[in-house]
Amino acid sequence: MSDHIHVLLDKTAMLAAGQGNAFVSKLIHRAHSEAGWYLYATTCALVEADRLRPGTAEHLASLPGITILDLDLPAALAISPESTWAIAHTRHAAEPSPERPDGAFIATATPDQWADHPVRVLDIRP
Repeated sequence: MSDHIHVLLDKTAMLAAGQGNAFVSKLIHRAHSEAGWYLYATTCALVEADRLRPGTAEHLASLPGITILDLDLPAALAISPESTWAIAHTRHAAEPSPERPDGAFIATATPDQWADHPVRVLDIRP
């Protein structure tokens, strides 16, 4: 097991960041200031969050410590059959990879939405 913590913000966590959610604020702070903490946003989830609250994408992209994960060819091929690309891209990015050997946690305000997926979830609800 790696001593690094990798966390993906799903669409709901991105929206919560703009509403002053304390848990998400702590994740952002740790990713910016503590070694071994990594925070990510997938482009597909970022687009969906920005559609619901315009300005979300620019705000998150401007924060130090958040890495935006592009929709590269492997991700596009993995998510293309899905109906909701935000969930599919986030789920794909949470899988183990060379950059994230143990995979990543998904920070979410809707943990039930992830119940049928083989992912580790961080519930950010107050």
